[in-house]
Amino acid sequence: MLLFRCHSGRENESVLSMDLPFVIFIPFGRGPNEDSARRVPPASLQMPSRTAETVYELLVTVQQGHSEQRKYAFPIPLSRYDTLSTFGMYNRPESSEAVSDHLVTLGVSLPRWSYGPLDPVSVYIKLAPNPDWLSKARKVTISKISIAIDEDVIYNPEGDEPTRKTKTLAKQSQQVGVKMPEAGYMTNLGLVFPAKDVRDSEGIIPRGKKEFPTYGVSGFTTTGHLYKIEYYLTVKATMSGAKDILLKQPIVVCPYDHAGCKLEMEAIEQAAKDAAEVSPENPMLPAPSIILANQPGGLRALGVTMVGGQRKPLIE
Repeated sequence: MLLFRCHSGRENESVLSMDLPFVIFIPFGRGPNEDSARRVPPASLQMPSRTAETVYELLVTVQQGHSEQRKYAFPIPLSRYDTLSTFGMYNRPESSEAVSDHLVTLGVSLPRWSYGPLDPVSVYIKLAPNPDWLSKARKVTISKISIAIDEDVIYNPEGDEPTRKTKTLAKQSQQVGVKMPEAGYMTNLGLVFPAKDVRDSEGIIPRGKKEFPTYGVSGFTTTGHLYKIEYYLTVKATMSGAKDILLKQPIVVCPYDHAGCKLEMEAIEQAAKDAAEVSPENPMLPAPSIILANQPGGLRALGVTMVGGQRKPLIE
């Protein structure tokens, strides 16, 4: 975006100050058929040990003459709010089933599926015998049921050979030790989504990096060209007399806890109303203000005046 150019026939202008209003619209798309370059860019993020990172900068280029060119970078932290746990689409139950042989079926149900730091994660679990093989299924012993929250970082997801790194963030298990009942075995398990401690050893929140907002989680659900981060609630039923069953239920991780999401809703609604009134073709910006060195009263606009041939602060 070009904001200023010298008058035709001049290599440079002697300028005292500039105020050049501008608007850059973040690209967006609404669906799989949209060109990938038009989708909403991923949020600013730095994973632990910088294993994955997304940084945005506003780059200003100032050119003087034909050769001298200077560039100034200003960090722009970009946050997204499309994974808030208060949105209705994340607050309907999600259910799925898995089997490893013909004897037992593992079913899980989540009341909601978007979570942030320190949010409680609750899951309803049912192990059901196969009614066609009930005599064999009743001989199965349920030894243990465990749940875990797994973080998958996929590098080069759009390439030919994507690489997946999995890390378990939290785990909870329940010892059972019972034979499979004819009506099946049902239980509820839960854990707390882990949070990153943003305070130092003295309990003080240090000044964060300008490039990244301060979040209470080490990572969150996001997708980019070079990497994407996915989260799963993994449920495992350990049994004797039948194969163990493993089920991975996708979940969404939000940078904010449920209470924080509620606080953001009003601001999002107001921001959407304000954005609807801005036209990309004509955003109605204030007129630019450029004060040239030879402009009468130019120094006065900077709060300076000439006294005895020297520049002095202007006192009115």
